[in-house]
Amino acid sequence: MRFLFEVHPPHAVGYLNVLTPIVKDLQLISAITLIGLLLAIFAFIKEDHAKLSAEALRIRALALIAAAVWLVSTLGSLFIEIANLLSTSLVASFDPAVINSFISQTALGKTYAIELVAAVIVFAALTGIRKTTGAFAALVITFIGLLAPIFEGHASSLGNHGLAIGSMLFHVIFISLWVGGAIGLIAISPREREEAIPRFSALALWSVVAIALSGTANAWTRMNFASAWSTRYGAIVLLKIFLTIILIFIGYQHRKFIAAKVGVTQKVFRLLCGEVLLMITVVSLGGWLSTSEHPENPSDTGAVSAAQTITGLPMPKPPTLSRIIWAYSPDGFFLGLLILATALYIKGVLVLARRGDKWPVGRTVAFICGVGSVDFATSGGLGLYAHFAFSFHMIAHMILGMIAPIGFILSAPITLALRTLPQGRSDNERGIRGQLVALLNSRYMKVLTNPIVALAIFDGSLFLLYMTPLFGGLMQNHAGHLFMNIHFLLAGALFFHVIVGIDPNPQKVPHIVRIIILFAAMSIHAFFSIALLSATTLLDGGYFASLHRPWLSDLLVDQHTGGAVGWAMGEIPILIALVATFIQWVREDKKETKRIDRAEDRAAAMGADDELAKYNKYLAELAQRDKGIES
Repeated sequence: MRFLFEVHPPHAVGYLNVLTPIVKDLQLISAITLIGLLLAIFAFIKEDHAKLSAEALRIRALALIAAAVWLVSTLGSLFIEIANLLSTSLVASFDPAVINSFISQTALGKTYAIELVAAVIVFAALTGIRKTTGAFAALVITFIGLLAPIFEGHASSLGNHGLAIGSMLFHVIFISLWVGGAIGLIAISPREREEAIPRFSALALWSVVAIALSGTANAWTRMNFASAWSTRYGAIVLLKIFLTIILIFIGYQHRKFIAAKVGVTQKVFRLLCGEVLLMITVVSLGGWLSTSEHPENPSDTGAVSAAQTITGLPMPKPPTLSRIIWAYSPDGFFLGLLILATALYIKGVLVLARRGDKWPVGRTVAFICGVGSVDFATSGGLGLYAHFAFSFHMIAHMILGMIAPIGFILSAPITLALRTLPQGRSDNERGIRGQLVALLNSRYMKVLTNPIVALAIFDGSLFLLYMTPLFGGLMQNHAGHLFMNIHFLLAGALFFHVIVGIDPNPQKVPHIVRIIILFAAMSIHAFFSIALLSATTLLDGGYFASLHRPWLSDLLVDQHTGGAVGWAMGEIPILIALVATFIQWVREDKKETKRIDRAEDRAAAMGADDELAKYNKYLAELAQRDKGIES
């Protein structure tokens, strides 16, 4: 069975050409509808200390239907995909052996498996969800299932697929939030809808901007703008752009009308229905695009090297300082994430400024340093060469896991969020800020922020990743590379949050424990680096050899260089954190001393004894008691 899916047949059975876009549209629209209903449960409908109301339970029943449709349509899409690949009838694709071969042996089949598993989990979980936290978890799982096929869609086959895939991820995420949010708004009761409209309007504004930017970036990677407009693909893109502009204008007018006519429930409902119908049309065009061949891009040169087949990038020239500094190959996911994070951070600072509150400039500077570090390690010259050499990969790893997290942690994003996020609409509703507070104080966060757990994730994952076949497997595809970078960043952020963080922590870690943990981290990291330096075999499972790079040809020497770089770059941030921890300890002791002094001064001013006088008086009482016993 291994040979079944190694080639794509040139033609599919005729009726499948018609059935394919219909089923894919149903699959996409049902997933977006599910997202909208879950969003309504989590953010639109009022809750009582995170417990679902009767209205939320009604919407949950609708979400269960949407999940069932998503599951069935995904199965149908799976069978159609197999039939198209084998150029056979739909009935013939039901063969269990063929299905197993497709799911287990092809990258496209694995993405279908992920989506099916996500649909099954959400469908099963919806019957027992009783709190908004459960709806949020189901929402995250739904997004995972919806986004998985993007890594093996048209975007993954394009040149510069880092930008293509990343922009498509953000495009689908915000389309789902915008369209799904409107569907959720229609589904809820008029009373709930009236109170939820301001929240949806804020979400829609952010979504429209993100959709426009990500859509433009994705179209740029797919099309030759000089000639693509004469193709069917270009015509669909033009139609989608035209309808999207109309939709944005209508949405703007709707928001203005709704703001001025709150309470006119029937008119609001009809306006929302018309808006959603147009939205679904635009989404269907997106599904049509996914089944259409994209025109040639200017970056398509015809001949594709082994390196470009594996990484999606052409082999760069030998690394020099100038090339590393000035080269730029945008990673769409991280670029979009950094733009979004920066916009949210700036908005938070501006909200505080409008209140008359000041936000320390040093924290903003720290945030900018974190953003710049991540961009350089993922999209800059370092991020580019990290795909092709272990030594540069290790430098990028150290920046993402050691340097950038310190900048983000010192920028206090959680504190900024807690000071600017909106409160609940009633005394019993948590709201977004309340949900964040509940998460910070949950038992899961208490486990994660335990210094031993943070250390295990931070340093233990090094051995799990590099000393097992996992590293070579993850480097083989964009999703694996993306997963590694996200893990490096989050693991570093968790560790340094526990050690030197200024944001709220569910448990207070004594400074002496922090220092011990830092020394342990330093020792473990040194041991890992020595293991890399002394390794006599390659750890990448043949990945770097398969690229056939003409520079740094000695792969083992390059691996040893990566170990030396990891040792040097890893120890310095830990030493800086050690000094910072000691300074924080001294400052805290000074604050505690001043607090005690102020308390004693207040007691003396009121005529009460201070702590020393109380202690002397206690000793005198003991001495007087001893004299009484002797006599």
